[in-house]
Amino acid sequence: MRITSLILSLLLVVFALLSLIFCLLFSWHWLWGLIPSAALGGVAIWDRLQPHHSILRNYPLLGHLRFMAESIRPEIMQYFVEQDEQGRPYNRTQRSAIYERAKNVEDVKPFGTQLDVYNAEYEFLTHSITPRPKATEPFRVTIGGSACTQPYSASLLNISAMSFGALSPNALLALNKGAQRGNFYHDTGEGGVSPYHLKHGGDLVWEIGTGYFGCRTKDGQFDPGMFHETAVNDKIKMVEIKVSQGAKAGHGGVLPGPKVDEEIARVRGVPVGKDCISPAYHKAFSTPIELLEFTDLLRQKSGGKPSGFKLCIGRPYEFLAICKAMLETGVLPDYIVVDGGEGGTGAGPVEFLDHLGLPLTEGLLFVHNALVGCNLRDKIKVGCSAKISNAFSMASRMAIGADWCNAARAFMFSVGCIQAQRCHTNTCPVGVATQDPKLYRGLVVDEKADRAYHFHRNTLEALAEVVAAAGLDHPSELTADIMWRRINSNMVRSYLDIYEFLEPGELVQGGGNALWQKAWDRAQSQTFKIGQLN
Repeated sequence: MRITSLILSLLLVVFALLSLIFCLLFSWHWLWGLIPSAALGGVAIWDRLQPHHSILRNYPLLGHLRFMAESIRPEIMQYFVEQDEQGRPYNRTQRSAIYERAKNVEDVKPFGTQLDVYNAEYEFLTHSITPRPKATEPFRVTIGGSACTQPYSASLLNISAMSFGALSPNALLALNKGAQRGNFYHDTGEGGVSPYHLKHGGDLVWEIGTGYFGCRTKDGQFDPGMFHETAVNDKIKMVEIKVSQGAKAGHGGVLPGPKVDEEIARVRGVPVGKDCISPAYHKAFSTPIELLEFTDLLRQKSGGKPSGFKLCIGRPYEFLAICKAMLETGVLPDYIVVDGGEGGTGAGPVEFLDHLGLPLTEGLLFVHNALVGCNLRDKIKVGCSAKISNAFSMASRMAIGADWCNAARAFMFSVGCIQAQRCHTNTCPVGVATQDPKLYRGLVVDEKADRAYHFHRNTLEALAEVVAAAGLDHPSELTADIMWRRINSNMVRSYLDIYEFLEPGELVQGGGNALWQKAWDRAQSQTFKIGQLN
C-alpha cells in the first residue's frame, strides 16, 4: 500500500509536468487536466516532506482518508453504529425522550423495555399496590431560612448554571422565555447577568463564581456595591456562590481574549480583548466560617433573598468543617446545591471530567447525611444537578435527599442541541453553544422557548405519574427504601440497605458510625485543612 501510494504520487507529478509541456507546445485545453493533477501532486509532495504526521509521510494522499474518516467518526457512531442505550454522555433513548417532550408529542414506547434488567447497573423505583390520584397542581418547594426575608417558591425542575459566553444570546433568550412561561428558574451561570437573561422576565438565580463577574473591582476582587445594584433586581430570586463545579471540580477557566467582545466584557466587567480568567479558588473567603459570612453578606446585600452555595463534594472533612462552622456561628445558608462529578461543561480536561469529584448519588447522600447528623437538615434546602433528564432521574435523587433538581444539558437538548460536542470550538452547528451570529441566527427564540416550556411541563407531568404510582402525594415523600439497585444477577437491594444513613444529631452527639465520626473529629471550622485526631 505504501509503495502504491508513492508510485501514484509520482505518476501524478509526472502527468502534471507532461501536461504542462504538451500545453505549452500544442494546446491550452490541457490546462484543465493540469490543474487537478498539479494540485494533487503538490499535496503528495508536501505530505512526503512534512514532519508532523507519519502516516502522511508513508502514505501520501491516501493517508488523508484516515483523517477524513476520523473527523466524522462521532456522527457515524451516533447515527449509524450506536444502539439506543449505548451512547454517552446521553444515549439515543434519553435524547429522544427529551426531544419528544420538548416538541410536545407523544413520548410513549411500544413492546417493553430495551434495558437489561438483570445487569448490575439496573435501578428502579418500587410502586405501590394502592397508587394515589395524580397531582393536579405543579410541585414546588419554598427556599429560605429564618434569616431570609424574601423566600422563593421554586419549581422542582429548573435550568442549571450556563453562562453568557458559553451559550449564545438566542439560546439564553429561548431558555429564559421558556422559564418565564413555565414559572421555573434560570441559573445565570458565573458569567454575570446579561440582557438576554433579563429580556423576557423569567426568574433568575444569580451565580457568583471565582471571577465575581458583574460584581468585581478592576483587580478581580468582589465588589459589594456592584453586587447590590444588580442583586436587588426583582427578576433575581436567589443568589448562589459557585464553590466548585462537578465537571471540573477545583479547576479554573479562561475565556480567550479574542472571544471577549464588547458585550461580554460589559456584562462580566472585564477589559475587551483580554483573557477573562476564572480562578480555581475564591478570594472573598478561605475558611468555612468566612464562606458562611460571605453567604450571609450576599443575603443582606440582595435585600434578604435566599443565599446559598453550589459545590461538588471532594474531601468529606471539608464539608463537615462547613457544618461545624454552621453550628458554631449560627449562620446558615438557605440552600445548598450538590453537583455531581458526572455533570457537564463547555470544556474541561479529561482527567477532571472523568476522575475528579464524587458522583451525584454519593455526593448528595453525603450532604444529606451530614446535615441530618448535625440536626440542620430541616433548616437548609438541598438541590442537586448532574445528568437530570427525566422523571426517574428526578425521583431517584429526591428519594435520597434532594428537595429539587436542576438540569443543564437536558434543557440544551430542548432548545436544539444535538450533542455534536463542539461546545468549546465556537462552531456549534445548531447555534446553542456559540457566539457566532451566523450560527445562532438559526435558533429561533420563540420556537425554542416553547420547547423549553413543554419539556419542563411534560417532565413534571411524568414525575406526578411516578409519584402517584408509588402511592404518594408529593415527591418530598419519596424515601430511600423506594429506590432499588441490582447488585448482581440474583440480588437486588434498596438504597436504604446499600448506603449508610445517619440518625438526627448523630454527629454532634458522637458514638455513631466510626468512619463518619473520624472525619467529623478531624474537621475544623476555622480552616479547610484536616486536623489531627486526639
